[in-house]
Amino acid sequence: MEIEQTGLKDCLIIKPRVFEDPRGYFFESFNQNTFEEKTGLSGRFVQDNQSYSSYGVIRGLHAQTGEFAQAKLVRVTKGEVLDVAVDVRPSSPTYGKHIAVRLSAENKLQLYIPRGFVHGFSVLSETAEFLYKCDNFFNKASETGVIYNDADLNIDWLIPEEDQAISDKDLLLKPFSVLQHI
Repeated sequence: MEIEQTGLKDCLIIKPRVFEDPRGYFFESFNQNTFEEKTGLSGRFVQDNQSYSSYGVIRGLHAQTGEFAQAKLVRVTKGEVLDVAVDVRPSSPTYGKHIAVRLSAENKLQLYIPRGFVHGFSVLSETAEFLYKCDNFFNKASETGVIYNDADLNIDWLIPEEDQAISDKDLLLKPFSVLQHI
């Protein structure tokens, strides 16, 4: 496993070691001991989630607040997405900054998103399967987020506006400027 810093504290790109031969490939997608040794972060995950989406879908920007805040380890098993993480930790030197990383079944990259970030992705391929491990359980009452097209964040989702598909729930998210602390 190789670890690449993103410029946002503790938000990391993880490249697994892939073994390929004429039959296909194998890789260890997660090993708690290796993760903790290489990153110095906790690798205790308690919930796995999976989503399937079509081209143009934008999901996010989501987070959980308070005692239900979540760190996530995300990857794509089919297709390609643009994965976005925004640092919303008020005391962070990168507060309000974001990164955008292409994750795909082909490149097998993973993104570790620490607590204190909002997170989302857009689907760049015809369809995509997206998996994520969470270090805390989901709690509906603790949901929060930021509207995907927030002018202050100015995220380029790489999807033309006419092709964007956003849930009614995500369209109701508030601007970054009024986000409550996570």
